Amino acid sequence: MTNPTLPLGQQEMPEAPRLKKLIGPSFIILGLGLGSGEVVLWPYMSSTYGLGIVWGMLIGITMQFFINMEVERYALVNGESIFVGFARLLKWLPAWFIISTFLGFGWPGIGLYGATLLSEAFNIGSPNTVAIILFVAIGLILTLGKVLYKTVERLQMFIISIGVPLIVLLTAYLASKADLMELFRGLIGRGVHEGEAFSFLPNGIVIGTFLGALAYAGAGGNLNLTQSCYVRDKGYGMGKYATRITSLFSKKGKKQAVTLTGNTFPQTEENINRFHKWWKTVNLEHFLIFWGLGLFTMLTLSLLAYITTYESDAGGGIAFVITEGMAIGQLTLPIIGVLFLVVTGIMLAATQLTVLDSTSRIITENVLLMSKKETHNVSKTYYIVLWIQILFGITVFSIGFDQPLTLIIMGAIINAFSMFVYSGIILILNNKLLAKAVRPRMWRNVVMAATFLFLGYFCAITLLEKIG
Repeated sequence: MTNPTLPLGQQEMPEAPRLKKLIGPSFIILGLGLGSGEVVLWPYMSSTYGLGIVWGMLIGITMQFFINMEVERYALVNGESIFVGFARLLKWLPAWFIISTFLGFGWPGIGLYGATLLSEAFNIGSPNTVAIILFVAIGLILTLGKVLYKTVERLQMFIISIGVPLIVLLTAYLASKADLMELFRGLIGRGVHEGEAFSFLPNGIVIGTFLGALAYAGAGGNLNLTQSCYVRDKGYGMGKYATRITSLFSKKGKKQAVTLTGNTFPQTEENINRFHKWWKTVNLEHFLIFWGLGLFTMLTLSLLAYITTYESDAGGGIAFVITEGMAIGQLTLPIIGVLFLVVTGIMLAATQLTVLDSTSRIITENVLLMSKKETHNVSKTYYIVLWIQILFGITVFSIGFDQPLTLIIMGAIINAFSMFVYSGIILILNNKLLAKAVRPRMWRNVVMAATFLFLGYFCAITLLEKIG
């Protein structure tokens, strides 16, 4: 079942730079989460069931931190995406990742959500028209950027540096001590819903929606796996020797021949020490930005939703965020409510851009891994996949699928099942294909095994709920 046709070269492990030079990839993964879990699902859940369920986001983002670090481990050691490793392990896995990625993220719910908020803020009659313009603009930004990774990294860092502080200041102004106490109680699974105290899960909660929110407490689904692509393109570890995707319109992009397979390093004492320095630094980078800033942002947005819309009959779907914006305007100034809709709409639009970039990378690499060629024009394949997805998204909401929350929840459930599958595969991959000196320690294996079982439990409950 293993694939011996994917050769792995050898180079020396480069020296690890200082932390500030490594900052970047975690902002992209954080940006992926901002538009799905942080802005949409967890605030919606907090508005509906109260803050007693926010313990789930703590568990969810912690699980994803450890998943992402095992993904980074593989890329650090071999200088290639983890999808190449999956293909080495089992020949048919590329087909699984193509299908599961398209089913999980092909639905344009995040972009349509952002377009709807922007159309509401600027009083534009048709969200679908805004969404079409948005998707075409995304395609042009990704297509015309000179180096793809730099385009995505700079955009997400800019959006996060503006949007997050604004939301934090707004929440700090509106929150009371009682609200903060309710948030802290929720982190240990204590809450109140419809006048009844509950522990962890309130009566009547839709398990499928909770599972989706759990999966989106961070990037979610197969998007976590693109962390290996981003750290490779940033030049982490053995990614220094990899080739990055360039614009199709550049001279290099037109003729760019890329080998998907990477290079590992000889197991000398010096190389192993260098790896451990890399490992320590990238763990810190991901912990501070993805886990720390991500959790803080999710908690802040959920608290803001609770303050403004809990028990206020905010409605479902897109009406929930619009009602939240109106409530903010009433509690402060009307222009602040409009600004909230604009900021969240832009954050969702930026997330849709990063989702399209990530899914195009995943599908491209796995399509090419199924071919027998050693080198590929990755840029050409990437942009074909990108524009196919854009056209598919436009078609979906143009023919009547106009409830973005439904699309997001459906995609989130699919991605939770996908996370359950690949968390087990990663556990096998890093303990089987990596050299013993750079394999995960026992306690990290225990955490990954617990993640696999935890996700499997909620996936099973969701299946039983749907069957029942």
